[in-house]
Amino acid sequence: MSVDKDVLENQESGSEEVKCPPDKIIYDESRGEWICIETGEVIEERVVDQGPEWRAFTPEEREKRSRTGSPLSPTIHDGGLATMIDWRDKDASGKKLELKRRLEVMRWRKWQIRTRIQNSIDRNITQAAAELERISDQLGLPRAIKEQAATIYKKAVERGVVRGRSVESVVAATIYAACRIFRIPRTLDEIAQLTKTSKKEVARCYRLLVRELGIKIPIADAADFVPRIAAALGLSGKVVRTAIEIIERAKKLGLTAGKDPAGLAAAAVYTAAQLHNERRTQKDVAQVAGVTEVTVRNRYKELVQYLRIKVPEQ
Repeated sequence: MSVDKDVLENQESGSEEVKCPPDKIIYDESRGEWICIETGEVIEERVVDQGPEWRAFTPEEREKRSRTGSPLSPTIHDGGLATMIDWRDKDASGKKLELKRRLEVMRWRKWQIRTRIQNSIDRNITQAAAELERISDQLGLPRAIKEQAATIYKKAVERGVVRGRSVESVVAATIYAACRIFRIPRTLDEIAQLTKTSKKEVARCYRLLVRELGIKIPIADAADFVPRIAAALGLSGKVVRTAIEIIERAKKLGLTAGKDPAGLAAAAVYTAAQLHNERRTQKDVAQVAGVTEVTVRNRYKELVQYLRIKVPEQ
């Protein structure tokens, strides 16, 4: 434990008797004292312990005994600090409240909702949070993606980027940006399909967010799309490994430059499936990857030609 600053100040200014180097001062938790291990002098006693009053000897026991509220979440406009009044009109023991008390609780709930949302920014973020939750759930995204997207949206609201644009388009753009940051394979088409706006509008909002907020987006890697495509097609791990190896070889030859990562991954999976005799049609692969059959066919021909892959005949 580090030496308390007050202890050192008392030692330097208090008296000439205590002459103990700072690195020789230790804290005795059982006695609540700062002690010099060289001279044995008690420098300060009756120190207030700032830790919990309970003890825990295992991580499970510590988690069970700790008394904390729910963690702060950027997906809620106030961070989750406000108190929520339950909609079930029951007391602590589970009994139904009387009519007079129910009416009183209804008034509490109404004013609690009003006090949480105090300005237009809060209303905007609350509406965006509901939309963010809907799209994320339909895409099956993890919580980290939701929180990252919510953080980006809040920054956009503070900068005034959202003004004049639909909330749905900006939320979709933030989700796409968060997926790119965490390297989660989700295409712009896939996200735009879950909104009432067009892919063009979502792409425009995405470019605006990246430019105005200075977001650093990593370059999309075709290898990130491979496991998802292979899992949807029911292919084995050998196919996944071979497809990733094909993409890595294509990178070294510069074949991936300017190519759609999803289309390149689809072609690599199609090629690897043929090599391992787990054949799937180009149509099936294209539908799963969200690209056209022409894209899969063209990328497949390039990979086979330039990498000199010998595909067994059907």
